[in-house]
Amino acid sequence: MTAPWGKRGDMIVHESEPFNAEPTPAALARAVLTSTDAFYVRNHGPVPELDPRTWRLSVRGLIARPLTLSLADLQSQFDHHRVIATMQCAGNGRAGLMAVRAMPGHPWQRGATATATWTGARLADVLTAAGLDTTRGHVAFEAPDIAVDACPPQRFGASIPLAKAMSDEVLLAWRMNGQPLHAVHGAPVRVVVPGYIGARSVKWVDRVTVREHPSLNYFQDVAYRLAGQALGPIAVNSAILAPDDGATVAAGPVTITGYAMAGDGRGITRVEVSLDGGRQWHRAELGSRLSQWAWRQWSITLDLPPGEVEVTARAWDVTAATQPEHEAPLWNPKGYANNAWARTRYLVKAK
Repeated sequence: MTAPWGKRGDMIVHESEPFNAEPTPAALARAVLTSTDAFYVRNHGPVPELDPRTWRLSVRGLIARPLTLSLADLQSQFDHHRVIATMQCAGNGRAGLMAVRAMPGHPWQRGATATATWTGARLADVLTAAGLDTTRGHVAFEAPDIAVDACPPQRFGASIPLAKAMSDEVLLAWRMNGQPLHAVHGAPVRVVVPGYIGARSVKWVDRVTVREHPSLNYFQDVAYRLAGQALGPIAVNSAILAPDDGATVAAGPVTITGYAMAGDGRGITRVEVSLDGGRQWHRAELGSRLSQWAWRQWSITLDLPPGEVEVTARAWDVTAATQPEHEAPLWNPKGYANNAWARTRYLVKAK
Protein backbone atom coordinates (compact mmCIF):
# COMPACT_ATOMS: atom_id res chain seq x y z
CA MET A 1 0.00 0.00 0.00
CA THR A 2 1.33 3.44 -0.90
CA ALA A 3 0.34 6.99 -0.03
CA PRO A 4 0.35 9.82 -2.61
CA TRP A 5 3.60 10.48 -4.47
CA GLY A 6 4.82 6.93 -4.00
CA LYS A 7 5.13 7.18 -0.24
CA ARG A 8 4.58 4.36 2.23
CA GLY A 9 1.01 3.67 3.19
CA ASP A 10 1.78 4.21 6.88
CA MET A 11 3.11 7.74 6.42
CA ILE A 12 1.69 10.28 8.88
CA VAL A 13 0.01 12.72 6.49
CA HIS A 14 -0.41 16.17 8.01
CA GLU A 15 -1.92 17.72 4.89
CA SER A 16 -2.91 16.39 1.48
CA GLU A 17 -2.62 19.60 -0.56
CA PRO A 18 0.00 20.83 -0.30
CA PHE A 19 1.33 17.39 0.58
CA ASN A 20 3.09 17.24 3.96
CA ALA A 21 3.96 13.94 5.60
CA GLU A 22 6.48 12.17 7.82
CA PRO A 23 7.30 8.50 8.35
CA THR A 24 6.42 6.55 11.46
CA PRO A 25 9.29 6.12 13.92
CA ALA A 26 9.42 2.42 13.05
CA ALA A 27 9.85 3.18 9.34
CA LEU A 28 12.57 5.72 10.07
CA ALA A 29 14.41 3.24 12.28
CA ARG A 30 14.66 0.59 9.55
CA ALA A 31 17.99 1.74 8.07
CA VAL A 32 20.66 4.37 8.44
CA LEU A 33 19.89 5.54 4.90
CA THR A 34 16.22 6.43 4.59
CA SER A 35 14.39 4.87 1.67
CA THR A 36 12.86 7.43 -0.65
CA ASP A 37 9.34 6.16 0.05
CA ALA A 38 9.87 6.92 3.77
CA PHE A 39 11.57 10.29 3.37
CA TYR A 40 9.53 13.13 4.88
CA VAL A 41 7.92 15.77 2.64
CA ARG A 42 7.50 19.45 3.46
CA ASN A 43 5.70 21.54 0.85
CA HIS A 44 4.25 25.05 0.90
CA GLY A 45 2.34 24.76 -2.37
CA PRO A 46 1.30 22.27 -5.03
CA VAL A 47 4.11 20.12 -6.41
CA PRO A 48 5.26 21.50 -9.79
CA GLU A 49 5.77 18.65 -12.23
CA LEU A 50 8.47 19.96 -14.52
CA ASP A 51 9.75 18.58 -17.81
CA PRO A 52 13.49 17.91 -17.38
CA ARG A 53 13.98 18.50 -21.12
CA THR A 54 12.77 22.09 -20.94
CA TRP A 55 13.92 22.96 -17.40
CA ARG A 56 16.55 25.70 -17.25
CA LEU A 57 18.66 27.09 -14.41
CA SER A 58 19.39 30.82 -14.49
CA VAL A 59 22.55 31.97 -12.69
CA ARG A 60 22.74 35.74 -12.24
CA GLY A 61 23.84 38.51 -9.88
CA LEU A 62 27.38 39.37 -8.77
CA ILE A 63 29.03 37.24 -11.43
CA ALA A 64 30.98 38.02 -14.61
CA ARG A 65 29.30 35.50 -16.90
CA PRO A 66 25.54 34.93 -16.46
CA LEU A 67 24.60 31.34 -17.23
CA THR A 68 21.50 29.54 -18.44
CA LEU A 69 21.95 25.81 -17.98
CA SER A 70 19.85 22.85 -19.05
CA LEU A 71 19.90 19.61 -17.10
CA ALA A 72 22.15 18.13 -19.80
CA ASP A 73 24.51 21.11 -19.43
CA LEU A 74 24.68 20.69 -15.69
CA GLN A 75 25.37 16.99 -15.97
CA SER A 76 27.93 17.22 -18.79
CA GLN A 77 29.86 20.38 -17.93
CA PHE A 78 30.42 19.81 -14.22
CA ASP A 79 31.93 17.01 -12.15
CA HIS A 80 29.44 14.79 -10.37
CA HIS A 81 29.69 14.65 -6.58
CA ARG A 82 27.92 12.54 -3.98
CA VAL A 83 27.07 13.62 -0.43
CA ILE A 84 25.37 11.57 2.28
CA ALA A 85 23.40 14.12 4.25
CA THR A 86 20.54 14.33 6.71
CA MET A 87 17.77 16.84 6.15
CA GLN A 88 15.61 18.12 8.97
CA CYS A 89 12.61 20.41 8.86
CA ALA A 90 12.78 23.44 11.14
CA GLY A 91 9.43 22.32 12.58
CA ASN A 92 10.68 18.85 13.51
CA GLY A 93 9.30 18.09 16.98
CA ARG A 94 6.68 20.86 16.86
CA ALA A 95 4.15 18.53 18.47
CA GLY A 96 6.18 18.72 21.68
CA LEU A 97 5.99 22.51 21.70
CA MET A 98 2.26 22.34 20.97
CA ALA A 99 1.87 20.30 24.15
CA VAL A 100 3.28 23.30 26.05
CA ARG A 101 0.99 25.84 24.40
CA ALA A 102 -1.18 25.73 21.28
CA MET A 103 0.07 27.22 18.03
CA PRO A 104 -0.77 26.95 14.31
CA GLY A 105 1.14 24.63 12.01
CA HIS A 106 1.53 20.94 11.36
CA PRO A 107 2.13 18.83 14.48
CA TRP A 108 5.39 17.32 13.25
CA GLN A 109 6.73 14.62 15.50
CA ARG A 110 10.44 13.66 15.26
CA GLY A 111 10.10 12.15 11.79
CA ALA A 112 10.62 15.33 9.76
CA THR A 113 14.21 14.15 9.54
CA ALA A 114 15.77 11.70 7.08
CA THR A 115 19.08 10.77 5.48
CA ALA A 116 19.81 10.13 1.81
CA THR A 117 22.61 9.97 -0.70
CA TRP A 118 22.50 13.02 -2.99
CA THR A 119 24.28 13.31 -6.34
CA GLY A 120 24.80 16.45 -8.37
CA ALA A 121 27.13 19.31 -9.23
CA ARG A 122 28.76 21.40 -6.59
CA LEU A 123 27.18 24.83 -6.41
CA ALA A 124 30.69 26.23 -5.97
CA ASP A 125 31.74 24.83 -9.36
CA VAL A 126 28.76 26.43 -11.08
CA LEU A 127 29.40 29.80 -9.42
CA THR A 128 33.08 29.62 -10.35
CA ALA A 129 32.17 28.89 -13.97
CA ALA A 130 29.90 31.93 -13.87
CA GLY A 131 32.83 34.13 -12.84
CA LEU A 132 31.94 34.77 -9.22
CA ASP A 133 32.73 38.42 -8.66
CA THR A 134 32.71 38.73 -4.87
CA THR A 135 34.06 37.02 -1.76
CA ARG A 136 31.25 38.23 0.48
CA GLY A 137 27.49 38.12 0.27
CA HIS A 138 24.75 35.57 -0.12
CA VAL A 139 23.40 33.15 -2.70
CA ALA A 140 19.65 33.18 -3.21
CA PHE A 141 17.53 30.39 -4.70
CA GLU A 142 14.06 30.50 -6.24
CA ALA A 143 11.68 27.83 -7.45
CA PRO A 144 8.36 27.80 -9.32
CA ASP A 145 6.22 26.34 -6.53
CA ILE A 146 3.75 29.00 -5.41
CA ALA A 147 3.20 29.19 -1.68
CA VAL A 148 -0.29 30.38 -0.89
CA ASP A 149 0.56 30.90 2.79
CA ALA A 150 3.17 33.51 1.90
CA CYS A 151 2.17 37.14 2.14
CA PRO A 152 1.70 37.92 -0.69
CA PRO A 153 1.58 34.51 -2.40
CA GLN A 154 4.90 34.05 -4.20
CA ARG A 155 7.52 31.62 -5.47
CA PHE A 156 9.40 29.77 -2.77
CA GLY A 157 12.87 31.11 -2.09
CA ALA A 158 15.74 31.13 0.36
CA SER A 159 19.38 32.15 0.63
CA ILE A 160 22.56 31.04 2.35
CA PRO A 161 25.79 32.90 3.08
CA LEU A 162 28.29 32.81 0.22
CA ALA A 163 30.85 31.07 2.43
CA LYS A 164 28.44 28.15 2.89
CA ALA A 165 27.47 28.16 -0.78
CA MET A 166 31.11 27.71 -1.78
CA SER A 167 31.60 24.73 0.54
CA ASP A 168 32.17 21.36 -1.11
CA GLU A 169 29.05 19.75 0.36
CA VAL A 170 26.45 22.11 -1.16
CA LEU A 171 24.98 20.56 -4.31
CA LEU A 172 22.65 21.20 -7.18
CA ALA A 173 21.36 17.63 -7.01
CA TRP A 174 19.49 15.58 -9.58
CA ARG A 175 19.69 12.15 -7.94
CA MET A 176 18.52 10.86 -4.56
CA ASN A 177 19.50 7.41 -3.30
CA GLY A 178 20.92 6.59 -6.70
CA GLN A 179 17.74 7.39 -8.64
CA PRO A 180 16.54 10.52 -10.45
CA LEU A 181 14.75 12.86 -8.08
CA HIS A 182 11.03 12.28 -7.70
CA ALA A 183 8.78 15.24 -8.41
CA VAL A 184 7.80 15.55 -4.74
CA HIS A 185 11.49 15.81 -3.78
CA GLY A 186 12.35 18.56 -6.25
CA ALA A 187 12.86 17.07 -9.72
CA PRO A 188 14.59 17.75 -11.94
CA VAL A 189 17.10 19.64 -9.73
CA ARG A 190 17.10 20.79 -6.13
CA VAL A 191 19.56 22.49 -3.83
CA VAL A 192 21.05 20.38 -1.03
CA VAL A 193 22.51 22.41 1.86
CA PRO A 194 23.77 19.87 4.40
CA GLY A 195 23.64 20.96 8.02
CA TYR A 196 21.05 23.71 7.46
CA ILE A 197 17.29 23.53 8.00
CA GLY A 198 15.50 21.82 5.15
CA ALA A 199 13.86 25.06 3.96
CA ARG A 200 17.23 26.24 2.62
CA SER A 201 17.53 23.16 0.38
CA VAL A 202 15.19 24.63 -2.21
CA LYS A 203 13.38 22.09 -4.40
CA TRP A 204 12.69 22.60 -8.12
CA VAL A 205 15.29 25.37 -8.18
CA ASP A 206 15.39 27.37 -11.42
CA ARG A 207 17.14 30.56 -10.34
CA VAL A 208 20.40 31.18 -8.48
CA THR A 209 21.40 34.77 -7.70
CA VAL A 210 24.57 36.00 -6.02
CA ARG A 211 23.69 39.13 -4.06
CA GLU A 212 25.07 41.41 -1.41
CA HIS A 213 22.32 40.78 1.14
CA PRO A 214 20.10 37.82 2.09
CA SER A 215 17.06 37.08 -0.03
CA LEU A 216 13.95 39.17 0.58
CA ASN A 217 11.73 36.18 -0.23
CA TYR A 218 9.02 35.65 2.36
CA PHE A 219 10.48 32.32 3.48
CA GLN A 220 13.87 33.88 4.18
CA ASP A 221 12.90 37.35 5.33
CA VAL A 222 9.73 36.61 7.32
CA ALA A 223 9.17 32.88 7.84
CA TYR A 224 11.81 30.46 9.16
CA ARG A 225 13.13 33.02 11.59
CA LEU A 226 13.49 32.82 15.36
CA ALA A 227 14.22 35.71 17.73
CA GLY A 228 14.71 37.93 14.70
CA GLN A 229 17.36 35.67 13.16
CA ALA A 230 17.07 33.66 9.97
CA LEU A 231 17.37 29.97 10.77
CA GLY A 232 20.39 28.18 9.36
CA PRO A 233 22.47 25.46 11.06
CA ILE A 234 20.49 22.84 12.98
CA ALA A 235 20.85 22.56 16.77
CA VAL A 236 21.97 19.27 18.31
CA ASN A 237 18.95 17.00 18.80
CA SER A 238 17.91 13.36 19.08
CA ALA A 239 14.91 11.07 18.90
CA ILE A 240 13.81 7.69 20.23
CA LEU A 241 12.47 5.63 17.33
CA ALA A 242 11.93 2.09 18.58
CA PRO A 243 10.06 0.75 20.38
CA ASP A 244 7.48 3.36 19.45
CA ASP A 245 5.93 5.68 22.01
CA GLY A 246 3.15 3.91 23.89
CA ALA A 247 4.35 0.42 22.99
CA THR A 248 3.77 -2.53 25.29
CA VAL A 249 6.97 -4.49 25.91
CA ALA A 250 7.97 -7.40 28.12
CA ALA A 251 9.95 -6.71 31.28
CA GLY A 252 13.67 -7.42 31.07
CA PRO A 253 16.22 -6.54 28.38
CA VAL A 254 14.77 -4.20 25.73
CA THR A 255 16.80 -2.70 22.90
CA ILE A 256 16.01 0.98 22.36
CA THR A 257 17.13 2.78 19.20
CA GLY A 258 17.06 6.29 17.80
CA TYR A 259 18.98 8.98 15.95
CA ALA A 260 21.07 11.99 16.94
CA MET A 261 22.33 14.82 14.77
CA ALA A 262 23.79 18.30 14.81
CA GLY A 263 23.93 20.85 12.04
CA ASP A 264 26.67 22.25 9.86
CA GLY A 265 29.09 19.36 10.19
CA ARG A 266 29.17 19.18 13.97
CA GLY A 267 29.42 15.47 14.67
CA ILE A 268 27.70 13.59 17.49
CA THR A 269 30.06 12.39 20.22
CA ARG A 270 27.71 10.89 22.81
CA VAL A 271 24.12 9.81 23.40
CA GLU A 272 22.82 8.92 26.85
CA VAL A 273 19.56 7.29 27.91
CA SER A 274 17.81 7.50 31.27
CA LEU A 275 14.98 5.50 32.84
CA ASP A 276 14.48 7.78 35.84
CA GLY A 277 14.03 11.28 34.42
CA GLY A 278 17.71 12.08 34.19
CA ARG A 279 19.00 11.11 37.62
CA GLN A 280 21.05 8.26 36.18
CA TRP A 281 22.27 8.00 32.60
CA HIS A 282 23.43 5.07 30.49
CA ARG A 283 25.68 5.58 27.49
CA ALA A 284 24.30 4.32 24.17
CA GLU A 285 26.32 2.78 21.36
CA LEU A 286 26.68 5.02 18.32
CA GLY A 287 26.21 3.59 14.85
CA SER A 288 28.51 4.20 11.90
CA ARG A 289 29.41 7.73 10.86
CA LEU A 290 28.44 7.84 7.20
CA SER A 291 29.64 11.42 6.74
CA GLN A 292 30.05 14.58 8.75
CA TRP A 293 26.69 15.68 7.33
CA ALA A 294 24.69 12.62 8.41
CA TRP A 295 22.93 11.65 11.62
CA ARG A 296 24.24 8.94 13.92
CA GLN A 297 21.90 6.14 14.78
CA TRP A 298 22.24 4.81 18.32
CA SER A 299 21.09 1.83 20.35
CA ILE A 300 21.15 0.56 23.89
CA THR A 301 19.76 -2.49 25.70
CA LEU A 302 18.38 -1.82 29.17
CA ASP A 303 16.47 -3.90 31.72
CA LEU A 304 13.00 -2.39 32.00
CA PRO A 305 11.00 -3.03 35.19
CA PRO A 306 7.26 -3.81 35.10
CA GLY A 307 4.97 -0.79 35.03
CA GLU A 308 4.91 2.43 33.04
CA VAL A 309 8.43 3.50 32.14
CA GLU A 310 9.52 6.82 30.66
CA VAL A 311 12.69 6.66 28.57
CA THR A 312 14.68 9.85 28.02
CA ALA A 313 17.54 10.48 25.59
CA ARG A 314 19.98 13.35 25.08
CA ALA A 315 22.93 13.91 22.74
CA TRP A 316 26.16 15.94 22.63
CA ASP A 317 27.98 17.28 19.59
CA VAL A 318 31.70 17.92 19.04
CA THR A 319 31.45 21.44 20.51
CA ALA A 320 30.15 19.93 23.80
CA ALA A 321 26.70 21.42 23.13
CA THR A 322 23.86 19.28 24.42
CA GLN A 323 20.09 19.35 24.42
CA PRO A 324 18.03 21.36 26.90
CA GLU A 325 15.97 19.34 29.35
CA HIS A 326 12.55 20.88 28.83
CA GLU A 327 10.49 22.20 25.94
CA ALA A 328 8.75 25.06 27.74
CA PRO A 329 11.71 27.50 27.48
CA LEU A 330 11.99 26.65 23.78
CA TRP A 331 8.37 27.49 22.97
CA ASN A 332 7.95 29.95 20.12
CA PRO A 333 4.83 30.84 18.10
CA LYS A 334 6.15 29.16 14.94
CA GLY A 335 7.14 25.92 16.62
CA TYR A 336 10.70 25.87 15.35
CA ALA A 337 13.89 24.30 16.68
CA ASN A 338 12.55 21.97 19.37
CA ASN A 339 15.68 20.14 20.51
CA ALA A 340 14.63 19.26 24.05
CA TRP A 341 15.40 15.83 25.47
CA ALA A 342 13.62 13.06 23.61
CA ARG A 343 11.04 11.20 25.70
CA THR A 344 8.87 8.17 25.16
CA ARG A 345 6.73 5.95 27.42
CA TYR A 346 6.33 2.19 27.46
CA LEU A 347 3.92 -0.09 29.24
CA VAL A 348 6.18 -2.83 30.57
CA LYS A 349 4.45 -6.10 31.42
CA ALA A 350 5.90 -8.74 33.69
CA LYS A 351 6.79 -11.97 31.91
